[in-house]
Amino acid sequence: MTQAELVARAAGLAGSGRAVLGVAGSPGSGKSTLVAALLAALRRELGPDAVAHVPMDGFHLADAELARLGRAGRKGAPDTFDVGGYLALLRRIRAGSGDTIYAPAFERDLEQALAGAIPVPPSTRLVLTEGNYLLLDEPGWRDVRAELDEVWFCDLRADVRLDRLIARHVRFGKTPEQAAAWVDAVDEPNAARIEATRPRADLIVAV
Repeated sequence: MTQAELVARAAGLAGSGRAVLGVAGSPGSGKSTLVAALLAALRRELGPDAVAHVPMDGFHLADAELARLGRAGRKGAPDTFDVGGYLALLRRIRAGSGDTIYAPAFERDLEQALAGAIPVPPSTRLVLTEGNYLLLDEPGWRDVRAELDEVWFCDLRADVRLDRLIARHVRFGKTPEQAAAWVDAVDEPNAARIEATRPRADLIVAV
């Protein structure tokens, strides 16, 4: 589909109520890039407050908690997120309350989540959320899928995705050797689980 067709499909979800569109895919597959393009186009079309962006990454467990749980060495795996908190927020967003709802963001420079960083005003009709595990058929995550009107899956050639992923890790402080080792030990096992969820997507988006 063209960019214009994707924007039109997303805009079609924004009716009189509030809809949530998920964008899933493996690490480095272009989820954030796609969402940023959709967000800009949809805000031009529907209005600046009509569309909000609430990423799943705001629900990363803090590094101190990951260390306590013995999971710091595989940050980014499904059990290193607060899936219950993410699910509760999605349900609150869908229900609406007449008040602004605040969601956490993930600050990559700090590698930590920041509470209350993203406002979802009452006038928001469409919420975009992206994350690796939106289609995962496991406890907690399958409930997340039930709160999403559609989920699109980002499809990117594996070699391009790996190059982008290593470059991103280097940009945020790892050496090339550390980045390659992390991708091999952590990101790619996660990617295998994520790729297996592709058949559950409503749309495959080539990026």
